[in-house]
Amino acid sequence: MTAIIDYDAGNLRSVEKALISLGETPVITRDPQVICGADRVILPGVGAFGEAMNRLSEYGLVEVIRHVAGKGIPFLGICLGLQLMFESSEESPGVEGLGLLKGKILRIPDTAGLKIPHMGWNSLAIRPGARLFEGIEEGAYVYFVHSYYLKAQDEAVVAAAAEYGVSIHASVESGHLFACQFHPEKSGSMGLRILKNFVGL
Repeated sequence: MTAIIDYDAGNLRSVEKALISLGETPVITRDPQVICGADRVILPGVGAFGEAMNRLSEYGLVEVIRHVAGKGIPFLGICLGLQLMFESSEESPGVEGLGLLKGKILRIPDTAGLKIPHMGWNSLAIRPGARLFEGIEEGAYVYFVHSYYLKAQDEAVVAAAAEYGVSIHASVESGHLFACQFHPEKSGSMGLRILKNFVGL
């Protein structure tokens, strides 16, 4: 069973629908027992870093997520979920992230001809052997919506990168921890393949 963490940060139903289309039976929940008992856990999300951390804290989910991460359960952060897995964000100075991985979330720099937020399809440079991207060709296009991007401290965890005025660490994997800045649930057949790879871990 795949648990989708509900902390009022949106994007839950589209993730649920994508998983159901793959034959999965996901559960949207904020129940610690359900989350800790799941085979896999997904942290989706859209919105602001600081507000999201406040909600996770209010619902008692910060320690639950850290517990799940410590148990070695496959864990996937999507969009804001990826950002929350790291240490901090320029969007919300002074707010600590979950700190599951080392790195910071930075604002996409203003670049002539490029709009912020970065919204739309972009190609990926995929690291050979990345488990989330098994069977996906180099240069595959996926769908992004974001104004802030990840700069991971350890580039060895970067599974895929994208260019948008700056090199964006678009996906990471480290042991059982996975994350995508883009939205696999909105990325057509490529995105469904990524989610299928995750649920098959």
